[in-house]
Amino acid sequence: MALVQHLGTGRRKTAVARVILRSGSGQIKVNGRSFENYFPSDTARAIVKQPLLATETADKFDILINAKGGGPTGQAGAAKLGISRALLEFNSELRAKLKELGFLTRDARKVERKKYGQKGARKRFQFSKR
Repeated sequence: MALVQHLGTGRRKTAVARVILRSGSGQIKVNGRSFENYFPSDTARAIVKQPLLATETADKFDILINAKGGGPTGQAGAAKLGISRALLEFNSELRAKLKELGFLTRDARKVERKKYGQKGARKRFQFSKR
């Protein structure tokens, strides 16, 4: 019997998460580690689980997440988008629900680059008239 899996890729800031959904009991692994171990903060865990809770599929799938780049928040956001896209591949009827909650929209905000002659992206050095 062939293994049925659904793939989804999510990106946020500089983080990229490749997500694999397989039918199972609701176990989540991130980079080979347990979900609770990889995302110690409750906020990041809640972000990752949002699409599953919204579509009531939390206990139907085992999820393998391969995350790299960025930090915990970026990786959690990337995993959320990846899971949402993988759920669409599993069942396209979930699209209306996921789209309404904004889980299919890539958050395009990134860090603005530092400009030359300035202290940061926007902040400038102190101006002295005399």
